[in-house]
Amino acid sequence: MTPTLIDGKEVAASVRSKLQQEIDELKAQGHIPGLAVVLVGEDPASQVYVGSKVKACEELGIYSQKWTLPAETTQEELVQLIHQLNADERIHGILVQSPPPPHIDEEAVILNIDPRKDVDGFHPANVARLVLEDAEGFVPCTPLGCMELLKAYGIETAGKHAVVIGRSMIVGKPMANLLVAKNANATVTIAHSRTRDLPGLCRTADIIVAAVGRPEMVTAEYVKDGAVVLDVGINRIADETRPRGYRIVGDVDFEAVKDKCSYITPVPGGVGPMTIAMLIANTVKACRQLTR
Repeated sequence: MTPTLIDGKEVAASVRSKLQQEIDELKAQGHIPGLAVVLVGEDPASQVYVGSKVKACEELGIYSQKWTLPAETTQEELVQLIHQLNADERIHGILVQSPPPPHIDEEAVILNIDPRKDVDGFHPANVARLVLEDAEGFVPCTPLGCMELLKAYGIETAGKHAVVIGRSMIVGKPMANLLVAKNANATVTIAHSRTRDLPGLCRTADIIVAAVGRPEMVTAEYVKDGAVVLDVGINRIADETRPRGYRIVGDVDFEAVKDKCSYITPVPGGVGPMTIAMLIANTVKACRQLTR
């Protein structure tokens, strides 16, 4: 079987094009969407992610604030900044880059973000809205991007069996909620490290979403012929043949799996580009809701 590669870069570009029109409309009404990104510490990967988000704002003409705080920033100082951003009318979305340093209580930080500005979709109020299928809430960007990819490629979810490997609040659980919602109508199984006969379970799936954080864990024995595979994983593994000494792979063994799939996302270039596109989408949505 020759699979169709799901091109996340192309779909993300299409999403950004539509967002540009919305942003221009908001500006014509006197409103400029604003995003504040807060980074505590000097984690190299986090710095790259934050830089990409700020760059996306610049390209689309969104107002952005980048706050880079020292690693020794206290919980109280971080919360004080969040309260300041909650009150700033120029800011419609607030994102605190994860993970923060160990001494920061991430859950407490999230609780202090105004749910109306929680464009990451991690606040309990937005988790509840997702479960309740309340369109006013915000959905975590990566699973939201996965749903956009399925939609862009016309992949049917109604009546299909979807297996989500991973149960995090960032991807796994919200992904399952999106797939089981009334506008998707999939039958969903959430799998994890304690699932018995995981390969056998996955072979019953029409759609597999791999979000477990284990390099190339999903092999050919996990996938039935014709399945759709969305690979959320981004893992760095050593490779002395590469100039940097490593390569980026997903949670799926792409070469082993691709010929069994009807559709599959590559890594990189699949789900990854959608995350930032959906962050901007959530920020634009927040601006519309806060200024109406």
